[in-house]
Amino acid sequence: MNEITKSSLIVDGISKSFHGVKATNRVSLTLDFGRSMALIGPNGAGKTTLFNLITGELPLDEGKIFLFGEDVSNASVQRRSELGLSRTYQICNLFKELTVEENLYLSLKNSVWGKSRGLVEWFFSWSSNKIKMERISEILSEIKLEPLRYVQVKNMSHGEQRQLELGMSLISDPKIILFDEPMAGLSPAERVFIGKIIRQLCKEKIILVIEHDIDFALTVTDRVAVLNHGSLIVEGTPAEIQQNIEVQQIYKI
Repeated sequence: MNEITKSSLIVDGISKSFHGVKATNRVSLTLDFGRSMALIGPNGAGKTTLFNLITGELPLDEGKIFLFGEDVSNASVQRRSELGLSRTYQICNLFKELTVEENLYLSLKNSVWGKSRGLVEWFFSWSSNKIKMERISEILSEIKLEPLRYVQVKNMSHGEQRQLELGMSLISDPKIILFDEPMAGLSPAERVFIGKIIRQLCKEKIILVIEHDIDFALTVTDRVAVLNHGSLIVEGTPAEIQQNIEVQQIYKI
């Protein structure tokens, strides 16, 4: 079995430039089941650009990306999602005029949606779908938002919106989840709660998490990669990262 076939996510020498400046410079990463990773680096290091390339929200300038053996370098966001890839964003990406329940429903995969059904018919029938309603209830319980099921997102706190976005990333049962600064703007109590969920997910799924909080990043997974000026400068265990001289200079640790 070759490396491409057996690895869950392979990022092979990918690059992206904006106006002549390389935001991501020939970055390579490999993730398999049970090998989650934290991605750290200063502002402007290229972390979110890397996420956008992996998910297909930005086209590659060079390099290849494989998901579970399939070359998805030029594949759509939808195709990558179908293969089991999900993500969250630095800024909550929610439908704020809709309720918590409605946001979760919109995140569920629906093979009929977008093909034979229109928006009106889709919304008319959604609440009668028992299987999806049960899945929404499971996720609401997991993210502790049951009391807010029918509340409009615009009326929720920032921390509650983060919890909802986490639920939306989980509801289709993805194989790989990319978390983009999940702790940003959270209170200490909210950070403990979200951190606990992410650490548990690292035991169940493949997680790649961007986090500016280096203390959290060095404890959430057993592998850490460091980006600087668009390039991957080091990858290793949390202990190895802490002892790396270049990382110490960047973070002053």
